[in-house]
Amino acid sequence: MTAVQINAMNAEVWRNIGAIADNEELMCRLARYTRKLVKEQESEENDPTLMTKEEYFAKLERAEQQAARGEYSVLLPGEDITAHLKRLGYDL
Repeated sequence: MTAVQINAMNAEVWRNIGAIADNEELMCRLARYTRKLVKEQESEENDPTLMTKEEYFAKLERAEQQAARGEYSVLLPGEDITAHLKRLGYDL
């Protein structure tokens, strides 16, 4: 989106807020919705699992190289993750 489009959208948002500013019910709904949007943005910014397509494929490639070197482990039939980690030497 270009700067001109962003400015036009910004002006439209403020015009619309001005149009509903005297309606308490609509302003409450707007406040709740903006809180939801802010929370959504914060959770996206703080999510350590988010990655670009390039980062994802690089991670896959590293994992394939580790597997080729034998650096992996396999869950045994009927084994849960706790037992698996203990078998690998982790103190749980």
